[in-house]
Amino acid sequence: MDDGNFKKGHNYIDPLWNLADTITVVQAAALIAGFEPNSIRFNFIGEVYFEDECGVTDNTDGRSVKTAYEVLKNAIYSGKLQAKIIHDSRLEGEEGTQKYADMTECGEYFNVSYEHVALEGEHFSNGYFVKNNPDWNISFLAVEDLQKWLSNNGFRTGFFFPGFSDAPDYLDIQNPRYAPKLAAAVKAWQAVINPKGKTPKQAIIKWLREHAADYGLSDDEGKPNETGIEEVAKVANWKPGGGAPKMPNR
Repeated sequence: MDDGNFKKGHNYIDPLWNLADTITVVQAAALIAGFEPNSIRFNFIGEVYFEDECGVTDNTDGRSVKTAYEVLKNAIYSGKLQAKIIHDSRLEGEEGTQKYADMTECGEYFNVSYEHVALEGEHFSNGYFVKNNPDWNISFLAVEDLQKWLSNNGFRTGFFFPGFSDAPDYLDIQNPRYAPKLAAAVKAWQAVINPKGKTPKQAIIKWLREHAADYGLSDDEGKPNETGIEEVAKVANWKPGGGAPKMPNR
């Protein structure tokens, strides 16, 4: 898929969303699931579908948005995630107006009065008929609060964590406690599965020399630091007792 077509898809997220410090719950659900919020639609029974700029709809992959949406609502209702919950409302007289009147024998009305009645799913408050259920299209939350909630629940990937690495902490170069030599030892241990006629230590040293620059094991001229490599190899060597290497399998 070329870049132009990709950008038209509902899985292309406009980078301008990174500027938002507050978003609606529906927008948050879309971004968590990895989709462009402006393409998300909910039908009357709560199913999710996508709509492109030409009005073409598609319900493929909507399940993940629906799941994120329900999880967010539950977290908000339980008080574990802070949000500004907003209910849609209407003024008196806009709908649900009932006319009451007495009629004369000639068909004329008198004692005319009007009563504004609540429709199903509404209640009356301070001159407004308010929907009982929140409108999640306008209820919003702070991105910072959302990120904290996601992180606390072990979800640290996707749109809200653009610089996050799913590598273990000790291999994550962004971690403030990242130790290059420790990472080098682990990576060398993982890489050298079959020493191929060498001792484990010899194979590890070979790998470390080839990757010295990646782990601060080379000097300013790019030459491997043999002392540092020797130290790391001792840590990664799973056969410190030595012994003749086995012949490689053919």
